[in-house]
Amino acid sequence: MGKLNARAMALFACGVVASMTACAAKPTPPLPIEDDGQVELAFPPSDHRTYLIDFEFDNMVAARVVVIDPDQKKMLGMIPTGGPAPLALSHDKKTAYTADKYYSRGTRGTKVEVLTAWDTTTLSPRWEVEIPPKRAFTISERFGMNPSGDDRFLYIYNLTPATSITIVDTVQQKVVNEIAIPGCILNYPIGDRRFGSICGDGKLQVVTLDDKGQEVDRVQTPFFDPNKVRMVERAINKGNMFYFTTTQGTVHPVDFSGREPRMLDTWELATDEEKAKGWAPGGWQLTAIAPELNRLYVLMHPDHKPLNWEDPSTFIWEYDLKTGKKVRTLESPNYIWSLEATKDSKPLLLGVNIEGGLEVFDLTSGEHQGTVEKIVKTGTIALTH
Repeated sequence: MGKLNARAMALFACGVVASMTACAAKPTPPLPIEDDGQVELAFPPSDHRTYLIDFEFDNMVAARVVVIDPDQKKMLGMIPTGGPAPLALSHDKKTAYTADKYYSRGTRGTKVEVLTAWDTTTLSPRWEVEIPPKRAFTISERFGMNPSGDDRFLYIYNLTPATSITIVDTVQQKVVNEIAIPGCILNYPIGDRRFGSICGDGKLQVVTLDDKGQEVDRVQTPFFDPNKVRMVERAINKGNMFYFTTTQGTVHPVDFSGREPRMLDTWELATDEEKAKGWAPGGWQLTAIAPELNRLYVLMHPDHKPLNWEDPSTFIWEYDLKTGKKVRTLESPNYIWSLEATKDSKPLLLGVNIEGGLEVFDLTSGEHQGTVEKIVKTGTIALTH
């Protein structure tokens, strides 16, 4: 029995050696490279297609924009960005813009900042242009970067801490101007050749450009008393009509259609009784408008305090923009801190929740249609065409 085992072991060893020799002599050919194919989304995009910015607080070197179909509750694709980048969508729906920052050694080295134009069908870059290294590095704001009404120019908000707007000509694909806006922030696009900014002294400023992107007019108009009013800069608009709100819940409509902005009558989100119970607006992008319904949506807190007004909430109040009257209350199963509404006749209300998901409401019925679960790490704002 001992001799048999020894013989078996010898034969086994020979087999192993022979196999190894054979493998060394004839290496296995590599597997073929898989062709995943090119992303090809429908054009024109669905009215409900959503672009959700993932700020990625835990790793701000590589961030992204996730493209979502909220009706099917699924991801369509992803746009990688150089750090947490602002996003803007062209009016013709062909292009998504990001303002990216890159370092030559990944996390260090020479910094370069570029505006990248992404094809909304393939989610691939079409062109890019280097921009001044001044772009504001802040949590995503919908009025940090925007196209002009005819898509000719792109306005990029800078903060160094001096404030200015970089003007990029998207036809020539080059930077054509930088306009200083001292004491003011953001850019609210107005028509084809104007943008507004809100200023620390309580004024609204409007700058007019010519067809070469050069400034031809500037006006400043008193808006509010900053010593008495806590105005939220993150407004929402329907065309040239913008709606600002205070942290206490006063809505300030502003008509930007003329040379100077015109302040319309203010109205309150909550009654005196509701305010006494603690109701007031809150959140990050705390308002949204469904233009076809002419309705305003506002995140509301039942326990408002001076220092917690940016906290998320599960309550959304709906208002008729014509009358300023509250229509109904929507409630989310998860905490939301940013809102977006689609612009079609059968709109959805989209809530960016604090778990990295997207809450979906059908605004025709007011029903919650479900949640796109944890599709990003740190969602900040959502944009739709």
